Amino acid sequence: HQKGCGLALAGPWFPARDATDNFTYRTGIFRNRGAIEGNVVLDVGAGTGVLSVFCAQAGARKVYAVEASSIAEQAVGIVRQNGLEDRVDVIRGTLETSELPEQVDVIVSEWMGYALLHESMLNSVLFARDRWLKPGGLILPSRAELYVAPISDLVVEDRLSFWSTVKSQYGVDMSCMTDFAKKCIMNRDIAVSPVTVEDVLSHPARFAEIDLHTVTQEQLGSVRGAFACECFGSACVNAFCVWFTVTFPGGDKPLVLSTSPFQPETHWKQAVLYLDEPVDVVQDTKVTGEINMYPSEESARHICIDMQYTIGGCKNLCLLLCLYFALGLQVIPCFR
Repeated sequence: HQKGCGLALAGPWFPARDATDNFTYRTGIFRNRGAIEGNVVLDVGAGTGVLSVFCAQAGARKVYAVEASSIAEQAVGIVRQNGLEDRVDVIRGTLETSELPEQVDVIVSEWMGYALLHESMLNSVLFARDRWLKPGGLILPSRAELYVAPISDLVVEDRLSFWSTVKSQYGVDMSCMTDFAKKCIMNRDIAVSPVTVEDVLSHPARFAEIDLHTVTQEQLGSVRGAFACECFGSACVNAFCVWFTVTFPGGDKPLVLSTSPFQPETHWKQAVLYLDEPVDVVQDTKVTGEINMYPSEESARHICIDMQYTIGGCKNLCLLLCLYFALGLQVIPCFR
């Protein structure tokens, strides 16, 4: 993890769930009303309990809302305020140490982390599936997919070029700061930031899929896959961005919650993996590679991303980014 680079981490506070997230989860729950009505639901990592309330509104006989943090106290108040004390039980504790009085028909959880797996609760969802879900039970959402695309981050280029303009503007040559700023931005951290659709240089390339009904804890030790795409036009690739979707079953077609840069922004934004050196591309330049996501040795809840990739004629390139996410990473162009 790079330190001492004079970084400002701008991580604005946001609600636990944004409007897109709330709408999709509520719609997904009500689409599966037939499986929920009259049955028992387990909400893993319930937070404020809003998903538990949605399930009760959809007709659940009983909802067990398991939450380890102190926000569980607020969940109790929300449940009471909505008159659902008889059907929603808030349980303060970790899923792995909590005991339920019965098996459940449905598991619901907003378990996803940055780049899907960083600080996610997926292991807890799988524990709940294996310990508490009845055979043939339902998991909401039921499937996750990971995507990647090359990008040209023009904001980063502007930040790097800033130092070369100081002399013409203020009479002080600070161009030597360019390499320092580059090390601060294009290091071995994975930046979490919104990517604009104009910066994306290809169609999305899916490289992995996780079926929550069948995936095992062991398989999460290495989530890997190959990808291939072609660039839209002439540009400079200086990063890849990674994002995910989760899918709810039911209805005429599956309901998808997407964190794609082509969709409205969510609080997950996108994970940005900067290249050591930018690569120029033209229309239809082929980009191929393999990605392996696995837990960090320092913390099982942090992830590493190992990427082997080829851009046009530049072959056998490698990125290994891991350990920590930098939220809203930015280098402040200040020279006072």
